[in-house]
Amino acid sequence: MKKLIFPILALFCAPVFATAQELVIPEGFEMVDSVIYRPVDVLDSSLVSKSIFSVLSSGENASGAVVNVHQSSEVRSGMDRYIGTNPSKQITGYRIRIFFDNKQNARNESEAVKSRFEKQYPGIVAYRSFVNPYFKVTVGDFRTKSEAMRTLQRLVSDYPAAFVVKENIKYPALDKNNEYIVDTVMVLRPVRDKAESKR
Repeated sequence: MKKLIFPILALFCAPVFATAQELVIPEGFEMVDSVIYRPVDVLDSSLVSKSIFSVLSSGENASGAVVNVHQSSEVRSGMDRYIGTNPSKQITGYRIRIFFDNKQNARNESEAVKSRFEKQYPGIVAYRSFVNPYFKVTVGDFRTKSEAMRTLQRLVSDYPAAFVVKENIKYPALDKNNEYIVDTVMVLRPVRDKAESKR
């Protein structure tokens, strides 16, 4: 427990001066990867692109109860306009690229790779795209890089050239089985002497 708390305290106590171009690390400190545990996001993706007013009044909510909401018509029409202009909300996240090519047969190859992947890993969504001149197949919708890296470890035996990319993703389903997500962050900590680290 001490090992996890000390680097996090060092991050808040030590001065770090950052510009748009570079990160300046004060003398006597170093940047290291550290593991953090954070609560899962609380967004319920089942409500994306739905008006909360219609969900409450129709009895679609978890309890099945019908709730009468009294508000001005401007609020309801504003909500409907907002949903209409944002039908497929996306967030920045990570995916795993398993195919990336621009050869003559890249179109057919990308279709075959996507189809094969969907049969091998039915729980992970696959996306095929074309950005001139490349055909690409990316898989998954991950909120954090560590989630993508965990899945990459599963896929690397079948797709050795796979790598993680940052992309706009669809809202992934919440993990109802786990309360915390394990993630990695860069932490500033004091440099220790070699003699001290041997103890």
